Amino acid sequence: MAASGTSLFFFTYFLLVFLASPHVITSFQSRNLLLRRQAKTLISFKQAFVASIPSTLSSWNMSNYMYLCSWTGITCDNTKSVTSIDISNLNISGSLSPNIHELNRLQILNISNNFFGGNLSWEFPRFNALQVLDAYNNNFSGPLPLGVTQLLQLKHLDFGGNYFSGKIPLSYGIFNQLEFLSLAGNDLRGPIPRELGNLTNLRWLQLGYFNQFDEGIPPELGKLVNLVHLDLSSCNLKGPIPAELGNLNMLDTLFLQKNQLTGIIPPQLGNLTSLKSLDISVNELTGEIPIDCSGLKELTLLNLFINNLHGEIPQCISELPKLEMLNLWRNNFTGSIPSKLGMNGKLVEIDLSSNKLTGLIPKSLCLGRNLKILILLDNFLFGPLPDDFGQCHTLSRVRMGQNYLSGSIPTGFLYLPELSLVELQNNYISGQLSNEKSSASSKLEGLDLSNNRLSGALPSAIGNFSGLKNLLLTGNGFSGDIPSDIGRLKSILKLDLSRNNFSGRIPPQVGNCLSLTYLDLSQNQLAGPIPVQIAQIHILNYINISWNYFNESLPEEIGSMKSLTSADFSHNNLSGSIPETGQYLFFNSTSFIGNPYLCGSYLTPCNITSNSPSKLGDGSDNKTKVPTKYKFIFAFGLLVCSIIFVVLAIIKTRKGSKNSNLWKLTAFQRLEFGSEDVLQCLKDNNIIGRGGAGTVYRGTMPNGDHVAVKKLGISKGGSHDNGLSAEVKTLGKIRHRYIVRLLAFCSNKEINLLVYEYMLNGSLGEVLHGKNGGHLQWETRLKIAIEAAKGLSYLHHDCSPMIIHRDVKSNNILLNSELEAHIADFGLAKFFHNNGTSECMSAIAGSYGYIAPEYAYTLKIDEKSDVYSFGVVLLELITGQRPVGNFGEGVDIIQWAKKETNWSKEGVVKILDERLKNVAIEEAMQVFFVAMLCVEEYSVERPTMREVVQMLSQAKQPNTFQIQ
Repeated sequence: MAASGTSLFFFTYFLLVFLASPHVITSFQSRNLLLRRQAKTLISFKQAFVASIPSTLSSWNMSNYMYLCSWTGITCDNTKSVTSIDISNLNISGSLSPNIHELNRLQILNISNNFFGGNLSWEFPRFNALQVLDAYNNNFSGPLPLGVTQLLQLKHLDFGGNYFSGKIPLSYGIFNQLEFLSLAGNDLRGPIPRELGNLTNLRWLQLGYFNQFDEGIPPELGKLVNLVHLDLSSCNLKGPIPAELGNLNMLDTLFLQKNQLTGIIPPQLGNLTSLKSLDISVNELTGEIPIDCSGLKELTLLNLFINNLHGEIPQCISELPKLEMLNLWRNNFTGSIPSKLGMNGKLVEIDLSSNKLTGLIPKSLCLGRNLKILILLDNFLFGPLPDDFGQCHTLSRVRMGQNYLSGSIPTGFLYLPELSLVELQNNYISGQLSNEKSSASSKLEGLDLSNNRLSGALPSAIGNFSGLKNLLLTGNGFSGDIPSDIGRLKSILKLDLSRNNFSGRIPPQVGNCLSLTYLDLSQNQLAGPIPVQIAQIHILNYINISWNYFNESLPEEIGSMKSLTSADFSHNNLSGSIPETGQYLFFNSTSFIGNPYLCGSYLTPCNITSNSPSKLGDGSDNKTKVPTKYKFIFAFGLLVCSIIFVVLAIIKTRKGSKNSNLWKLTAFQRLEFGSEDVLQCLKDNNIIGRGGAGTVYRGTMPNGDHVAVKKLGISKGGSHDNGLSAEVKTLGKIRHRYIVRLLAFCSNKEINLLVYEYMLNGSLGEVLHGKNGGHLQWETRLKIAIEAAKGLSYLHHDCSPMIIHRDVKSNNILLNSELEAHIADFGLAKFFHNNGTSECMSAIAGSYGYIAPEYAYTLKIDEKSDVYSFGVVLLELITGQRPVGNFGEGVDIIQWAKKETNWSKEGVVKILDERLKNVAIEEAMQVFFVAMLCVEEYSVERPTMREVVQMLSQAKQPNTFQIQ
């Protein structure tokens, strides 16, 4: 025990002596000073941040500088020198203190995914140990920093996802040690420097996305023999693909998509034996696929879609052992699909649509039971569907419409467990739908079998598809009753059973389909009354039951359906009077024709007894003979009345000419005012707006009604309006809840006046971007979006001929006293060029920021151009931002939104209008998703306005649509 105590005493004594030695004290003090100095540098670094500093950096405090090496994001070496700073993904904004270079042993600096701004004008030579500089996804601007080239140890440099502009400095080609270089997602211009070919240690090079380079791909990049990943996508590259890229033997990823590359696919790319992903889609490539592709044994992804490639698809593609995704759509491929395609058992996705392929569908496509997506639509394929498809349990999306396929649908195919979409429309498929007893897949959302030769009864098992949203069976030979099980489709949005042989009555259970927005049962043999249960569907937008045998009267309950903006009851045996309440007041007159026993304001007045069913068909034997003298008296009286009418008309015309300079008023509904009243509105103090098409005045009519009068410019040269009157008459017949009503057209030889119903709250653009924009909260904005979409959908799908707006924007969406949206000025730009002619487009008409790319480049326009413009309006509603002017030069709301959200709907929270309160995020995500679909660069990829209405109507049930 004594020995133990003695040992402890000597140990303590020597320890105290050691600690008291000058060397130990000096070392301790030196390390203490180092930690303090480094802590001060980091605190200074932190103080340059603005707004709220994240709580994760609370440990950065001088009070615990001794524990600096355990601060969040800080790593030290064994000498307590800071070697790594990682503050990525913390949403920090502000600037970066240049004092950071005082950490002279710093090797890693990661500030990615924040909001740092300004330019990087650091003293880079003082970072002599820096190996990793990651500034990805911030707000840095100005030219790329030149000083960074003096970092001799640098291996990893990422300036991507910022706002750097100008050219890539030629000196960026002297990074001897650099292994990773990304400059993608900036605003860089000029050519890609050939000097980058000197970076022979480079393994990763990414330069695309938002950059707009001149010229093409430098052949010198073929010297980067250690390169594993090369991404030059979406950066405006032109010219051919250099054959020298075939020298990059270690390359596993080559992305060149979304450029303007021309010429052929170099056969030398077949030498890339390590290549796993090859994407050269959305270019202007020609020629055939080189047969040298057989050497790409590691290839899993091949994307060549949207090019001008032709010839047959080589058999060697089907022999690639690891191929999983093959996308060759929108080319000019001919011949048949390789018969062995799918034999490798790895295929997951195939899209060969929009080519000129013929022959049979190979039986081996799903041999490995991995196939999820099969898209072969718009080709010339024929023959039956392989029976094997009925056992392909992984299938999710199948699109094979617009072919010449025949035979029957394979047993079990429609009941595959993962199936979400089936499109077989416009083929020659025959047979009947099986009524399988097993429970159907609830994942099936879309089923389009329209325009085939299917027959027999619609099976009651159709009700098992509880998740079905679109059921399109038009143009077949289905017969028998519509099963009552249709009412079990609780999620159905669009139901089209038109042009079949269905008979019997509409099952009242259809009223249980509360999500239905579109119902078409026209051209069948249905009979009986229209079930009042339809009125239970509160979001139904379109109904067509024309060309059937429905009888009895029109249900008054349908008039209470405020969502119903288009209806067709024509060519039936309906009787009684047309209700004059609710939505019945907005339907077109053609909605009721062909019903001989129906009467009302659109048809024969109901007090004309000759239209009564009991009087129709009376023979001539029952006619009462009228004596000749009474005929003479009647004729003479008619003559006198005619003379009086002519005299009065002449007097009125002369009087009107004095007061209105021969003004002509064309009324589109019963009016209680004339041209003189309209002219009284044209006073300067009544002006409420000016635009390119004319000046708008507010006026009050004698009966107290308010109107808006648009005064158009003076016609050049003439006494004629060049067809303007005829066009306006067409527009005047349009009645729709969400389109501004054109009340009258007033004109003389010089001036045209359009008289509209007055909208108290002005335009959406004025309200949204004005000081009262904060009063438009999320529910109101979503309501406005849906209402405006319905108005445009009516113009596109329910007007004959179709009306294309050409100037959809927030300023052309007007709001009434209840903030209900109304489309204004629709179609007028189409025929208001200069002197009013309706010639083909020779110049762009529309508003900057809303014009679709194809319209701006080619002057060609279709309804999808309106869809693009409407997508911009949706982004305005989400963000509260104007389309242009707030995001920097050359950046519009679409580019900004895509960058801020990283093309993800979950990122919508980053761009939501700060004035919004209590936003339903799920709804906002769905509306943003729809907006992104609308502004797709290629018009074919945009939805129709009818689909937009459906998707927006389901915003409270997000993720309903996943369009590909």
